[in-house]
Amino acid sequence: MAYSIAFGKAAKRQFDKLPRPARQRLGDAIAELASDPRPAGVVKLSGEDGLYRVRGGDYRAIYQIQDERLLILVVKVGHRREVYREH
Repeated sequence: MAYSIAFGKAAKRQFDKLPRPARQRLGDAIAELASDPRPAGVVKLSGEDGLYRVRGGDYRAIYQIQDERLLILVVKVGHRREVYREH
């Protein structure tokens, strides 16, 4: 079963600000999550309840899997130096 992908408001804004090549690469990685939300290379974040990260070059997307709704919710997007910081 394929999952739907949704972006949180802030994550969509962050994604749209990425440079075009990074946006393309990370977008491809996020799109692949629809068929397999937990592929090899995806890391469950420690200390964060139910959050995972996917890589796209130097950029990361932090997302939540909602199995009961077949939904992947992207909650944060950013450069690897910045994305893990709270604010």
